[in-house]
Amino acid sequence: MAMRAALRCLTANFPPRVPRLFPAAQLPATLSLWRSGSPRTLSTTTPAWSSALKFTDKHEWVRVEGGIGTVGISNYAQEALGDVVYCGLPEVGQRLEQIEEFGALESVKAASELFSPLTGEVTEINTELAENPGLVNKACYAEGWLIKMTIEKSEELDGLMDQDAYDKFIKSLEE
Repeated sequence: MAMRAALRCLTANFPPRVPRLFPAAQLPATLSLWRSGSPRTLSTTTPAWSSALKFTDKHEWVRVEGGIGTVGISNYAQEALGDVVYCGLPEVGQRLEQIEEFGALESVKAASELFSPLTGEVTEINTELAENPGLVNKACYAEGWLIKMTIEKSEELDGLMDQDAYDKFIKSLEE
């Protein structure tokens, strides 16, 4: 409830319209969903372009493309953590089981373990987070991703939540 009140205060200070920086034809497809006439608000839900994401009940997300899963934490999780100041990530080549702890995020107010949404091997870590862990807060669904991994058991994806199910899960936590 306190977070909701703080967000209401914060959003009251946003201008109702944001100037257009690019002609609509030059916008990337994912950004063309946004319209400059739309009111600016903060939300615990994810943007429309993230519909391909799958979520865990521990607030990690995964986006699978070509047999590789990109993993990060949800907007809800990064807001709950606050300003992230440290990211502890696994080594490339480490094999992870689904729901196995693979690292941690530390913020000014909390620390949180990270859990693998799927079984597979770490193929890449986001090295940018060593120098700039705040990327998790700035762009948790884009530049703030954590690891990339192979997907060994694609059937595990069926057990993860889609966007609608995750939104309902978040609402149940706030009640």
